[in-house]
Amino acid sequence: MEITAKNTSNHDYPHRSGKIQSVTGLLSPSALGKTMVHEHLSMNFDVAFVEPIAEDLQKSFMPFSMEALGWIRYNPYSHKPNLQLNDIECEKAIIDEMKHYQSIGGNSIVECTTHGISRKAQFLFDLSMLTGVNIIAGTGYYVAAAQNYKLFEEPVEQLAEVMRTEQLEGCMEAREVRCGLIGEIGCSYPLHSFEKRVLEAAAVVQTELKCPVSIHPGRDPASPGQILRCFLEAGGRADQVSLCHLDRTLIRDDHLFDFAAMGSYLEFDLFGIECSHYQLNRQFDMPSDAQRISRLYQLIAEGYEDKILISQDIHTKHRLAKFGGHGYSHILENIVPKMRERGIEEGTLENILIKNPSRWLTYL
Repeated sequence: MEITAKNTSNHDYPHRSGKIQSVTGLLSPSALGKTMVHEHLSMNFDVAFVEPIAEDLQKSFMPFSMEALGWIRYNPYSHKPNLQLNDIECEKAIIDEMKHYQSIGGNSIVECTTHGISRKAQFLFDLSMLTGVNIIAGTGYYVAAAQNYKLFEEPVEQLAEVMRTEQLEGCMEAREVRCGLIGEIGCSYPLHSFEKRVLEAAAVVQTELKCPVSIHPGRDPASPGQILRCFLEAGGRADQVSLCHLDRTLIRDDHLFDFAAMGSYLEFDLFGIECSHYQLNRQFDMPSDAQRISRLYQLIAEGYEDKILISQDIHTKHRLAKFGGHGYSHILENIVPKMRERGIEEGTLENILIKNPSRWLTYL
């Protein structure tokens, strides 16, 4: 069924064209600065819970401690408290981390928590005001498994209306806070019918508002291409889309380069995850940060420098510095120096950290 876009375009909202929408207001693209393009600053990730083996069941609820940290790092999705990135203790830790991030030259964060995993828009606004970090919040829906089943029959028009309204008028839970992108849109593999309608709705709203879109693919190498084709068939445009988590999805060079040719931004956003044991896809060994840098080097050599985006996708408590993790400043403090050592030039680093995020996030 063809969905007709509303007569709501950037001609009706000319102030957005050429700007980036943060939670505190519109920004000039030149004000964005160094940007992490895929993070979570408050969320609930219960949908990812993996029940451990019987003899470890009691470990699922144990408190954080140095003695427990080794098991939690190896089994992050089997520890219930680890999936709650939204309690008061976390919020205090994240405030401290954002102050540190800002102090070492971090300017902006794209916050990708969408409906289904407990976005807290007011906290994002307060956090930005308190720390000076620009936060660009996402609208849309995470994977079908995270949703109330009643949404599964929601028409494309209504799904689109939520994404449209949260950008133009404000978030459902905090009307003074506007979203600046669609996403991360959650997709599974194979693609659920609800997720397909969400992609179609996102394409409709992107066509109207000329806004950026972030898409989480299923954990299969066929998923990114399937998703992008679906999005394009619904009228979306690839050059305003970022496909997330490619470092855990497209492992073979031929798969990566074939997908890169489709024209979207290429997001490597799991920097800091060094545990090869990947609970959410046991057939796959998670790469190290050194391997991620090597893949970026290959993409740069193949001419895709202007399409690369990087981040850390912090979505569990154990990755916060307070709980023994690397924190939101990991890329700036640890990865950028390593990239320099591996021969990635300053102009390329500026593209990856500043220019590419700014171009992607700017309303056309």
